[in-house]
Amino acid sequence: MLLLLLKFFVLGAVIVVAGTFLARYGDVIAEKTGLGRTLVGLILLAGATSLPELAVDCVAVLMKPPAPDLAVSAIVGSSLFNLFILGVVEFLHGSSHRILSPASIEHGLSAIASIALTGLIAIFVLIDLPLAAGPVGGGTVVIFVAYLFFLRLIYLDQQERQTPEQETEEATSITLRTALQAYGILTMIIFAAAYFLTPTAEQIAKRSGLGDSFVGATFLAITTSLPELVTTLAAVRMGAFDMAVGNIFGSNAFNASILLPVDLLYPGKALLNDVATVHAITAGMVILVNCVALAAMLYRPRKRYAMIDPDATLIVMLCCLAMYMVYVLSPK
Repeated sequence: MLLLLLKFFVLGAVIVVAGTFLARYGDVIAEKTGLGRTLVGLILLAGATSLPELAVDCVAVLMKPPAPDLAVSAIVGSSLFNLFILGVVEFLHGSSHRILSPASIEHGLSAIASIALTGLIAIFVLIDLPLAAGPVGGGTVVIFVAYLFFLRLIYLDQQERQTPEQETEEATSITLRTALQAYGILTMIIFAAAYFLTPTAEQIAKRSGLGDSFVGATFLAITTSLPELVTTLAAVRMGAFDMAVGNIFGSNAFNASILLPVDLLYPGKALLNDVATVHAITAGMVILVNCVALAAMLYRPRKRYAMIDPDATLIVMLCCLAMYMVYVLSPK
């Protein structure tokens, strides 16, 4: 068991080292291409930092026998832990300028997209609808189409809000080609390291007796969310709050979209119909925490009250409660 945990730590360390540079090169790409930090955080950073989820989920459904619970719990659990990261970073920021504030309301569409897509996951986990789209379940197709719809809305909104951004000194010294090459290399490193996490997580689930659902929603979700943690911290240190918040909400939306390629590889009929209903409860908690984060961006208090206002404290408390509920309700 100790060797398994050590392997988990080493693979996680590789992901962290690669992830530390993703925010830097993502910021350069945003400035060099003129796409804007919000859109880059939603697509480039969210896509790259969500590659560990894609890698481990694909491996999970291709194992003999397949582990669909491990795959889905890793996706939903990762979304929950991403929001936990947002709350913790707010604490660590230690500045009068809040990350989740009315100034960050431009991410409202991203937050709504995360809420809607997670809600669809819960619906298709709970209800065995007679939908099919070739080799995949209809549920994952609906979720992916909804993701594209929201992506289009966010892109149009970004185009209207975008203002000219002055290049930083770092962006001036790095060419776009170099940034794109580094981005691609770091992405492949993260994918390769994440590829080996799934068998390790499966062994931990069996030896500990905790079950795939809990291990996927905790150990695996936390490990695959390390890039989000690192890139969000790096973005906050650079003062790129748009990228930090966009990365979290964008990653959660992107997490839902990767259910389609995972379902394509799944040998069963429909991925979301073959998993435990506890994932719907986890998804419900993700929606609740998303709503709190959205309220924090809209809230303009004259006086603040600890543990009552929609802020980092409440987000962290709800995430901890969700993890406890997953532990209690997960099939062992």
